[in-house]
Amino acid sequence: MKNHTRSIVLALLAVGGMATAGMASAQGSRGGIYQQELSVCGHNQQDRAACVREAGAARQEAARGGLTGAPDYRANALARCGLQQLPGDRRDCEARVLGSAGNTTTTIDGSVMGGGVIRESVTTVVRPAPMPMERAPEPMMAPRPMPMPAPLR
Repeated sequence: MKNHTRSIVLALLAVGGMATAGMASAQGSRGGIYQQELSVCGHNQQDRAACVREAGAARQEAARGGLTGAPDYRANALARCGLQQLPGDRRDCEARVLGSAGNTTTTIDGSVMGGGVIRESVTTVVRPAPMPMERAPEPMMAPRPMPMPAPLR
């Protein structure tokens, strides 16, 4: 029984050691990123205390394996364009997301830290030239009335 208890304790210590080593390696790989995030705090428009808190929260989440990679914002935006009912609206939405495409030019200005991102899309539509119409004859001018002759004396 004594040997059995000892082997259970040793097995638990080994599992605990492996878990600790895994967390340490996750924190080690994240440590450089954490230091980079901290170095930005105080040099942006965000409150320094909030910046440090968010960097710490991201470090903890990475240690738990919760941060796997950046989300694919572009695919998300294109999926929202799929909800447009009219094909023309869907095409315009996709042109705004993808940037300049076809006869649509998109410019992006601003930043989230600056208060917002403004996207402007300009679509150039070429209309066909009007068909020449037959010209109607111009109306004739009415003759101007002649002045009355002066009375004879």
